[in-house]
Amino acid sequence: MRKKGFSELDDDLRPEYRPEDFAGLKAERGKYTDMLRRNSNIVRLAPDVHKVFPNEDAVNAALRGLIAKRRPRRAKSAGAKRAAR
Repeated sequence: MRKKGFSELDDDLRPEYRPEDFAGLKAERGKYTDMLRRNSNIVRLAPDVHKVFPNEDAVNAALRGLIAKRRPRRAKSAGAKRAAR
């Protein structure tokens, strides 16, 4: 048996719920958007980039490849600082 799609679902309230029970509630669009952006590690890809990478494993593999190829930075040592003076 196939699940009903969103558009096929019955949108009526159940008999035990009254519309006036919901009259005082005000939905606020985007209420938690900023909090989610600050506290999540989800990154949105541009559509052209999304076409190249089929899944998150492909994206992670490509990024790890770039990380491995980058030159490691040399830490500035205290000795190098003194010699420059």
